[in-house]
Amino acid sequence: MVIESSLTADLKKDLITRNLQEVLGEDRLQNILKERALKIYWGTATTGKPHIAYFVPMSKIADFLKAGCEVTILFADLHAYLDNMKAPWDLLALRTSYYEHTIKAMLTSIGVPLDKLKFIRGSEYQLSKEYTLDVYRLSSIVTEHDAKKAGAEVVKQVEHPLLSGLLYPGLQALDEEYLHVDAQFGGVDQRKIFTFSEKYLPQLGYAKRIHLMNPMVPGLTGSKMSSSEEDSKIDLLDPPAAVKKKLKKAFCEPGNIENNGVLAFTKHVIFSLFKPEEKFIIQRDDANGGTVEFNNYDELELYFAEQKLHPADLKSAVEMHINRLLEPIRKAFDSPELKKLAANAYPPPSKNKTNVTGGENEIGPQRLDIRIGKIVEISRHPDADALYVEKVDLGEATPRTIVSGLVQYVTENEMLNRLVVVLCNLKPAKMRGIESCGMVLCASHEDEQGKKVEVLDPPADSNPGDRAYFENYENSAELPPDSVLNPKKKIWEKLQVDFKTTSNCEAAWQGNILVTGKGKITCKTLKNISIK
Repeated sequence: MVIESSLTADLKKDLITRNLQEVLGEDRLQNILKERALKIYWGTATTGKPHIAYFVPMSKIADFLKAGCEVTILFADLHAYLDNMKAPWDLLALRTSYYEHTIKAMLTSIGVPLDKLKFIRGSEYQLSKEYTLDVYRLSSIVTEHDAKKAGAEVVKQVEHPLLSGLLYPGLQALDEEYLHVDAQFGGVDQRKIFTFSEKYLPQLGYAKRIHLMNPMVPGLTGSKMSSSEEDSKIDLLDPPAAVKKKLKKAFCEPGNIENNGVLAFTKHVIFSLFKPEEKFIIQRDDANGGTVEFNNYDELELYFAEQKLHPADLKSAVEMHINRLLEPIRKAFDSPELKKLAANAYPPPSKNKTNVTGGENEIGPQRLDIRIGKIVEISRHPDADALYVEKVDLGEATPRTIVSGLVQYVTENEMLNRLVVVLCNLKPAKMRGIESCGMVLCASHEDEQGKKVEVLDPPADSNPGDRAYFENYENSAELPPDSVLNPKKKIWEKLQVDFKTTSNCEAAWQGNILVTGKGKITCKTLKNISIK
């Protein structure tokens, strides 16, 4: 990569801001570029394993360097621990080392010279006397409301948050001062932290920084690309066969350019990394329209929107580019040292259900067997006016009988052939003489105006038998849900206390969203209330 020292301030600004969703402080950006190189940092909390979505910020870092910026990459190890302890303390150093090796391998893969970058770990300066005193100074002027609001899109939200999560936004704001930068780059999901920084840093006597925000790029399922949603992302070490398999399952509806992760990756990574003379080539048989070339992303998007390009042909071309990007990373991690690092930083889950402190029999939401069902028959309970008796297809050999107290809230016509979300591993129990083998999950709230109930809605295109799980608490072959929840240990009762809808009507446990491979589980209107 050649950094163009001859670029004008306007051309540098165009490079720095292209493909961004929002810029805060554009006037300051323009003024700095007229005088000197912009100093900018990008930070990443060292939690889940990096995946191909990390190529989106990496391609922007390439843009910053082309524009002559001085770029610092922060491995935010302390932030990783503060965010709901996503990175246990004993794994923190290992995961930070894993991030450093993978990020450097990614940058090398796209031709970014590492000698033009500065790498730093948060713990190198965040434990200093000066930084610690500033944390205390900041805590004396920041309200609990502002701290919680600032971290709403980044830190896991729970009813009774840990103090660590409330500290997180303040530390990220102070990083801007202690890294001596003009600007911070991140995703638009960090906007509230950025505006928090702009409000509070000047109150400590520090300068307000510029903030550059990438759009949130959808994953392969059409929702946010997440480390916790296996089908939504391609791991940096996935072999070609896994890349092909995941792309084959990716959401890429003909003509649909919204929430299309395959197109989004093409825009934000592949085209961003092209040299001026490079083109995006779709190789097709003459019978299918022949080979076609695109000079820019807009041409490709229009061609796809007009359904002149089949999703399979697009996926095939993207697959080739992804494997080209991943091959140097695979080779780097083929060494015994890095193989060992990867295994130690992200050990497979124990077959015993344990928590981060090592205690056995952790009562966590991964123990719940939640599936999508379809009500194929429904009738009133012969001995109870408030109860329905439902036959629910859960992808099993025969439908299950489930009894639900929903007569007052949902009509039979509304329930028949409806997709529902079912807790499947409760111990079967007789309800007025009829054995119920599961629970149809609903959002439910009662106040002085009466009781409101809404049946949870699965994602569009769900099928009976699709499994649902909570982000960061996936079920797996090594850690499956309980076959039957032991009623004596009150497992469901203890978990249900924190099972609620969010302010966006999403089903969640302690802020961890309930999802399937096709998206989030929601209700229609009820916010911040219990699910049962």
